[in-house]
Amino acid sequence: MTDLSTGVDREPVVRVSTLELFFDLVFVFTVTQLTAVLAGHPDWSTAGRVVVLLLMIWWMYDGYAWLTNTVAPTDQVRRGLLLLGMFGFLMIALAVPGAYSGSGWVFGVGYFLVNAIHSGLLLRASPTAMRQLAPLNLLSAGLVLAGGIVTGPWRVGLWVAAIAVMAVSPYLHPLSEWSISSAHFVERHGLIVIIALGESVVAIGAGAAGLELTPARLGVAGLGLVLSFLLWWLYFGGDDVKAEHALDSVPSARRGRTALHAFGWAHVPLLLGVVVFAAGVKKAVVYAGGHLYPAYALLLAGGVAIFLLGDVLFRYFLCIGSRRYRLIGAFAVLATVPIGLASTVAQLGAVALLLVAVITVEAHRTPSPDPASTAAPAAPVH
Repeated sequence: MTDLSTGVDREPVVRVSTLELFFDLVFVFTVTQLTAVLAGHPDWSTAGRVVVLLLMIWWMYDGYAWLTNTVAPTDQVRRGLLLLGMFGFLMIALAVPGAYSGSGWVFGVGYFLVNAIHSGLLLRASPTAMRQLAPLNLLSAGLVLAGGIVTGPWRVGLWVAAIAVMAVSPYLHPLSEWSISSAHFVERHGLIVIIALGESVVAIGAGAAGLELTPARLGVAGLGLVLSFLLWWLYFGGDDVKAEHALDSVPSARRGRTALHAFGWAHVPLLLGVVVFAAGVKKAVVYAGGHLYPAYALLLAGGVAIFLLGDVLFRYFLCIGSRRYRLIGAFAVLATVPIGLASTVAQLGAVALLLVAVITVEAHRTPSPDPASTAAPAAPVH
């Protein structure tokens, strides 16, 4: 159908099903596990390992977002297979804490199961589109499985090789054959960001578990909630509608490539930012009455900075909203690390004030739309 206000041909609206939301809850458990791993050992080696795990997990999760965008889970067979896929993701999540040690094989088996179900469902629905992609998917899954079986540097090497296959496979495959429902795609990815941000709230509770609820700890918990809210505001703030219109404005032949860049690659730093921030705020609750150690102060500020950089990329690929002040804000929040070394509360407050400043400046710099005429969005970057 055609949007009369913009003249853009829009796909029929397909909303996210409750089964997909249930699936997302299982996926977000992996975010909880990654946060716990990083908070437990906040060093560069652990951070690198978390990035490798997140890249593999996100690639497969996003594959399911593409799957349900193409194949609605409307019959019993598809629902049953999605349930089996959830079990695979549950295996992955349970294996995350020991993925580089004893439970690596569980991670590999779970990943191969999730991948096989994904490829099988799409081969049934779109055999032409999957003819080239399925072998590459199974190759990457085989590398993940092999990496889970071997030990030591071989495990990391095979998993990095799997990520390399995942990264190049979309560019060896004609994404023009995929039909993207913009409303469904934007809503699905927006919901996963909301659920992931909810993990940062859960991290506050995990950090406070078993500790005395002092005024300082309650204040830090409140500031952590405010920061999660501000990150939500930065990602959404009305721009989810703009994102849907921007994706709609891309010709169908190029829409898949734009969706890959904006919702695939750009969402990696967005989710990584949430994981890092959640690990930082979890520790901030523990040290609420004093100061943070350098690693924890860096987690807190670095998570927000990574999230902002991911949001800048997301907006760049779709050509929506402002990006300049978010980019400045990403570097500015890193300057709060020394503040955290003196006072936990002061660093949280400083980061919150910086985010409020970014939101406020953008609100005053962005011109109000003319209600009589809504211009079509700029052409997204492909």
